[in-house]
Amino acid sequence: MCDAAKALLANVDLSNFDLSSIDVKAQREYFHEYGARIPVLKRVDSEAELAWPFDQMQIEEFLK
Repeated sequence: MCDAAKALLANVDLSNFDLSSIDVKAQREYFHEYGARIPVLKRVDSEAELAWPFDQMQIEEFLK
């Protein structure tokens, strides 16, 4: 995940979420799907995605 996205996430209450990071360059199928949009936040519960660029407010809305 890029440093800018990590910095934004550091300012969000993530206590109710289980985060994982996937290196899309290491997994060919993910690289083809996400390559131009990384980093991407993806919710497991709804399959919703938030692709870069995003800001603090968009992250908070995405997690509601």
